[in-house]
Amino acid sequence: MILFHFNTILKLHNKRLIKKWLNDACIEEGCKIGDLNYIFCDDEYLIEINKKYLNHNTLTDTISFDYSNKHLLSGDIMISVPRVVENAKKYNVEFKHELYRVMVHGLLHLLKYNDKNKAEKELMQKKEDYYINKII
Repeated sequence: MILFHFNTILKLHNKRLIKKWLNDACIEEGCKIGDLNYIFCDDEYLIEINKKYLNHNTLTDTISFDYSNKHLLSGDIMISVPRVVENAKKYNVEFKHELYRVMVHGLLHLLKYNDKNKAEKELMQKKEDYYINKII
């Protein structure tokens, strides 16, 4: 089950389509979705989470907490809406495109994809682009 939680002003349109898209991505990656929460928040909330649980004192667009069990994907994906807005401007893309990118980025982390080195970042970006093209 995919749930959306809002701690900021954001109107998420086409929730049913987005849930299907995320679910289809999981199936394609060989997993089933258990309990998956997307929490949309502001920078202040996410930086406090970043400090408290990850010991990082930096702004970020998304943080994933993995509670998965074998092939049942479960977790919390927290997304800073202001970071999405800024990144959309920075990369000259629509807000919706950038929002989908961070949504699937968090999902890919739960699917055990990383972005710590150049090769991992390239694979992550290819996966993001692949799945974004399925919804846009």
